[in-house]
Amino acid sequence: MTSRRARDREAEREELRSAADRLLAGTPLRSESGRLTATELLRESGLRRDVAYGDHRDLVEEFQARAKMQNTTPAAMQELADKYSEMKERLASVTNKLANEQAVSGALRRIVAELDLELAHTREELEQSGNITRLPAARRRGRPG
Repeated sequence: MTSRRARDREAEREELRSAADRLLAGTPLRSESGRLTATELLRESGLRRDVAYGDHRDLVEEFQARAKMQNTTPAAMQELADKYSEMKERLASVTNKLANEQAVSGALRRIVAELDLELAHTREELEQSGNITRLPAARRRGRPG
C-alpha cells in the first residue's frame, strides 16, 4: 500500500500566482529563459502540467492574458538582452583588434628573423674577406685595466 500525501490546492494556486508575478516582473527563480509562456509558468511554479491544467486552468489562462496584455519583454529581461548585445559588440571589437595585433606581431617576428639572418650572413662574409682589422674592445670606465 502506498500512502498519498494530500494536495494543498490553495498552496498550488499561490505558487502559480507567485510564479506568474515573478515571470511578469522579469525576476524568475527557476525559468532559464524567463519567457512569458505557459510552459515557463509551469517550470517556474514547479507544478506538473496535469495539476495546473486540471485544477488551476483559470490561473494559467489569467497568466496568458496578462502576458498578452503586457506584450513586451519584462524590464529585467530586456536589460539583460541589451547587456548581452553590448557585450557581443565589444567582444567582436576586441576580437578584431586581437586579430590585427596578431597579424602585426607575426609580421614583426618575420622581419626580426630575416634581419637576424642578414646580420649572420654579413658577419660571415666579413670574417671570410680578411680585409677587416678588428679594433680592441673599448675599456669600461671605473674598472682598473
